[in-house]
Amino acid sequence: MSSASQDQPMADAPTGEGTAPAAQPMLEVAADNRIRVLPGSSDTATSFQLEGEDHTLGNALRYIIMKNPLVEFCGYSIPHPSEAKMNIRIQTYDGTTAYDALMKGFEDLANLCDVVVDKFNTARSEFAQRDPMDLSNT
Repeated sequence: MSSASQDQPMADAPTGEGTAPAAQPMLEVAADNRIRVLPGSSDTATSFQLEGEDHTLGNALRYIIMKNPLVEFCGYSIPHPSEAKMNIRIQTYDGTTAYDALMKGFEDLANLCDVVVDKFNTARSEFAQRDPMDLSNT
């Protein structure tokens, strides 16, 4: 056996024209990396981990995502109560990806929150304009 190394240096992959386009990242994460894709993902079945989140977002997001007819399954878990991490699993039918379902879920939940805020502000304004001595509407 020779003491010389059998390792061979590898050339870098070519860049620029003539190469296959780079694969689109599965999830564009914020600079603070609060969302990451867990191992074992495919286009239609992906587990995401959200840092700093708990049941408040988990249950609402799961509910909204399950309203999407292209989603087959959505569930979430909190791996350990002392860690502020939430895992969410999304499985979709062939018409969409898990990433798209997650993004649509975030958008739909934000829209729902906007409607709730608008209705609350309207009701608060109506209440503030009411005569405080009129008890007929209580």
